[in-house]
Amino acid sequence: MATLLLRLSSPLQAWGVSSKFDTRYTEKMPTKSGLIGLLAAALGLTRDSDITQLSSQFRFGFRADREGTVIRDFQKIRIDDKKSGTKISNRYYLSDAMFLAAVEGDRESLDNIVDALRCPFFPLYLGRRSCPPEGKLILGIRDENIEDVLANEPCLDDSKAKAKDVRLRVQLEADSSDDGVFYQKDLPLSFDFANRQYGYRALREYWVTPSSAFNVGKETRHDPFTLLGDEESCS
Repeated sequence: MATLLLRLSSPLQAWGVSSKFDTRYTEKMPTKSGLIGLLAAALGLTRDSDITQLSSQFRFGFRADREGTVIRDFQKIRIDDKKSGTKISNRYYLSDAMFLAAVEGDRESLDNIVDALRCPFFPLYLGRRSCPPEGKLILGIRDENIEDVLANEPCLDDSKAKAKDVRLRVQLEADSSDDGVFYQKDLPLSFDFANRQYGYRALREYWVTPSSAFNVGKETRHDPFTLLGDEESCS
């Protein structure tokens, strides 16, 4: 098994689970349905495409490298032709959040996803169309299982990367028989507008301290001039 790592960062993100009608909430962590929607867009899958294989083929996990802040926005919606016929729709977002997303699967399938993300068929967004990702999205594929990658990958938030006691929240797919699991209705079965369907999946939440955080402050020898091919290098 191998694990693909993605950096989910944007001024605003929105990861809804049970929102309907006039109020659209966001979870404080990305959802499986939201990430599968991003991957499906990259691969060119339409709303009526079969996504069950994409949903079941991989194992998903998320790490909150910067938790972000929940904020509220609103939209005014016209419900009839009269000026007075309007209502307010509340929309909640995560502001200034940054997540490490991990997708575990076979190497060939992950390579195909990377190719699609580099040249996506449809525009990519983090939960809602108004939330396109910023900066570097693809961090690469690691030949490790998802637990080890989420525990050891360096923190993406520079303000925390130098801290020796940083603790980052992780949500990882689990077996229903595991202890301490909770259930979330973000397992996509169909994205079809006429027949949207979602199922429950088991998750476990825990905290990690990336091992790389303990290496900060240790003396290192880095000589950039060796890359130039000079016979002599800095001492």
